Formats: sequence, structure tokens, C-alpha cells
Amino acid sequence: MSGEIKILIVDDHPIFRKGLEYQLNEIPRVVVIGVCSNGLEFLNFIENKMPDIIFLDIKMPVMNGIEATQIAMKKYHDLKIIVLSMFGDEEYLTKMLDIGVKGFLLKNIEKEDLVDSINSALNDKIYLSPELISILNYIHHNNPKKVIANKQLNKKEKEVLKLICLGHTNIEIAKILFINPRMVSRYRDNLLYKTGCKNTVGIVTYAINNHLIEL
Repeated sequence: MSGEIKILIVDDHPIFRKGLEYQLNEIPRVVVIGVCSNGLEFLNFIENKMPDIIFLDIKMPVMNGIEATQIAMKKYHDLKIIVLSMFGDEEYLTKMLDIGVKGFLLKNIEKEDLVDSINSALNDKIYLSPELISILNYIHHNNPKKVIANKQLNKKEKEVLKLICLGHTNIEIAKILFINPRMVSRYRDNLLYKTGCKNTVGIVTYAINNHLIEL
């Protein structure tokens, strides 16, 4: 993408917002075009001005980040949302990745994390904080369910796996691969079974560990 990269910050903590805005404005081409303090303000903002990337908190008053993201993504399927959170809770991570966000950052982020997450989102890839990848690796390796070798994934399953890791929904995957959405659901179920994973987060972790994708 050439030109400015327009960023919107959605977070209810003024001090954190100011610190994040300062870091973002130090990145070449990045311009913060607005700040919102809750999910409802965010939804109203994007009705009038559309950012390239949104950095969005989960726990906010009036409307939380999960609800706001669900509403926004239904109307604007191509939104590039990067989640900010104080929590490394797998439940939040799973929900937000399933909705279609492009990243999940803990709030102890460094400038390098911001740059990497922005570049990943612009290239339709998912970015996770390094600490989160460590947590997910631990969860994955301590799952007692037997994992089937990835060589047993067929070609179509690997294609679906890659698209899941890029944040595409079942409907989007169906359109890309020219198959029925119900077939995508079947492939997703097969991936969960073959990899021994419980959810989308586990699938992404599996793909990272087995070098099937680059995040």
C-alpha cells in the first residue's frame, strides 16, 4: 500500500491511548486519524471515516470490543482489526480470531510489535504477540490428544488450513476455493480432528509449529 496508513485507536484508557498514539505516529507513513473510548463510538466513527487498521481493546464500557467487532465485521467484511488486551486468555483470542481479526497484542507491546502487526494486517496475515505464541505452543504441546502427522493432511485440507490462518471466514474460504460452505465446515472439522486441536487458535498454533504458514 502506498501513501498514508490511516489508524484508529479504540481504547477506554486515556494514558494508554496517548502512549499508543505517540508510538504509532513515530512509524513512517502511519497517521492516527481518530481515537474512540468504547465500541459504540468506534461503530459510529467508521460510518463516516474508514481507517486502514483499527487497534481495538476488548474490555470497554458501553460496548466491549467483542460485540463491536462482531457488528462491524458483518457490515464491513474487509476491516483489519488488531486486538489489544491485558489478558492472554485463550477464550478472548479464540473468539476474536473466529470473528476475523488480523492480530492479537498484549498491552506490553513494543514499537517493533506495532510495525510487524501493521505489516501483517496490510498483507492479510495474522499477527500474535510473541508471548501469546509461547502460551499457545505450551497449550498445544500439552494437549494429551494424539496429533496426526501433517503429511496426512490432504491438499484441500492444507488449502483450508492456510486460509483459516489468514483470518478468512467459512463463507470467504468457500468463495476462494469454489466449494460449498458446508464443505468448508467439514474440512475444518477434519483439521480439528487430525491436528488434535480444539479451536481456531489451536489450528493456527499447529500451522506455526509445523511450518505450514508464516505469520
